Amino acid sequence: MNNFLYIFLFLFSFGSFAQEKESESTQLNLYQDSLSSLCRKIYSSKTDSDKHKYNQEFFFTFERALNASHSFDFPFDSLKKDVAILKSPDNKFRIINWNIPKNDGTQEYYGFIQERYSVIKKNGLFRKESSEIMQLYPLIDKSEEIKKPENTISDNKKWYGMLYYKIIEKKTKAKTYYTLLAWDGNDKYTSKKIVDVLTFDNNGTPRFGADIFNFQKKYPKRIIFEYSSTCTMSLKFSEKKDSIVFDHLAPTESKLEGQYQYYCGDMSYDGFGFKHGKWNYGMDVNAINEKDYKDKIYNDPHNNGKTRESDNYKTIMEGSAPSGDGNKVIKRNKKKRNKK
Repeated sequence: MNNFLYIFLFLFSFGSFAQEKESESTQLNLYQDSLSSLCRKIYSSKTDSDKHKYNQEFFFTFERALNASHSFDFPFDSLKKDVAILKSPDNKFRIINWNIPKNDGTQEYYGFIQERYSVIKKNGLFRKESSEIMQLYPLIDKSEEIKKPENTISDNKKWYGMLYYKIIEKKTKAKTYYTLLAWDGNDKYTSKKIVDVLTFDNNGTPRFGADIFNFQKKYPKRIIFEYSSTCTMSLKFSEKKDSIVFDHLAPTESKLEGQYQYYCGDMSYDGFGFKHGKWNYGMDVNAINEKDYKDKIYNDPHNNGKTRESDNYKTIMEGSAPSGDGNKVIKRNKKKRNKK
């Protein structure tokens, strides 16, 4: 009789758990449907005020969805064309991140960090129990208030906004650093590619920027490259070289030095290699023939085909190669520059 009761209780508990999981999945799918509908409204809106109105609803709906139980592993697949959803290599957190293009050519950025960690609690004298806790941190774009972003360390409440597309995990004896590759559609004239750094303090609070760069005898907290919005710039992590590899930027004419609306890649490549706990700069990296270096360069997916780099976010997230040969894309850009 006792065995029968035990089996009955086990099956009842398992059935209740399965129903709970199914209910949570249904709830998250409903959230996803609402978010997809709002996404279409945001990016089809003609005025900034309408974009902000729908984005505010989008933000708070997403916040509710991410606070739901077991949401950490829910993929939100229908949003991936417009929203960056990046999991860390160690599966401890993910970044959900998107941009709103304004009519004056500038961008606004929004997002969340969803962190998952285990807490061990004592249950009696000899027993311990592990429970999973999720923490959600909204990313509040305060770019206009940050006067020297290259040398600023801040938290999620004072975030230098950008659109992330790659997380690179590097561990030292003291700390784990998550290096982030990102794009910023600065304005009508220039775009930016950025190497940012994310760490977590002892309380789990995210911090952006870190003293781990050795760049031309300078030690910034993040690296920012600015270039013409009519050109492309590749910034990518090479698994083969275990390095961050990027186009070397130069003005189209020497007299235009410092005017970044005239900067483009000059057919050479530089990089950062991680050694002794820092990303150390190196010039003239031979990367052009690497198979894993061919990448479609990310830019604003909502630019309606204007003369800017024009992938959608899904393409760069999947690591797709450009149509045709990557070297031909670079040569074509160089021809355009020579005509100026």
